[in-house]
Amino acid sequence: MSETNMPAAEAAVRNDEQEIASYELAYHILPTVAEGEVMTVENELKALITKAGGEVFDTEAAERFELAYEIDKYLEGRYRKFNSAYFGWTRFKLAPAALTELTSHVDEHKQLLRFLLVRLTKVEEANPFKFHEALVDTKIKNIDLDVELAADAEVVDTDDIIDEVVEEEVKVA
Repeated sequence: MSETNMPAAEAAVRNDEQEIASYELAYHILPTVAEGEVMTVENELKALITKAGGEVFDTEAAERFELAYEIDKYLEGRYRKFNSAYFGWTRFKLAPAALTELTSHVDEHKQLLRFLLVRLTKVEEANPFKFHEALVDTKIKNIDLDVELAADAEVVDTDDIIDEVVEEEVKVA
């Protein structure tokens, strides 16, 4: 086989590498970053994406929230524990060949607690999940138990109700 001719299987792989894919970069920004500087960190991440040849098409701005568990991060010569972080994500289109370089640059970013880079399916791309909006919708509302009862309200002892039900069950049995 000559050096200029390539097997069909290899040619197909090379064509797929050039295809632009959609990705999502989800990230936690350290809570030690001032609230006014969070947008700067987000803009730096977007700049890394465009420098790698990517095109940003959707974002969710980072907002601070409590983490489900404590995360350790080695900073300034020691491990530090974090209970909260700023969470946001950016969606972009990029050639898969540029992904390794982008990942290494994002990994070097000192103001990130952690990040996750995933390739999006067509369905995921069409239906972005807005984390912060969903978080607001699912919050439990607190009920103030110290509110005074209305004058005509009747206070019922639940123990009396349980006793009555038990007595009726005994009679039936």
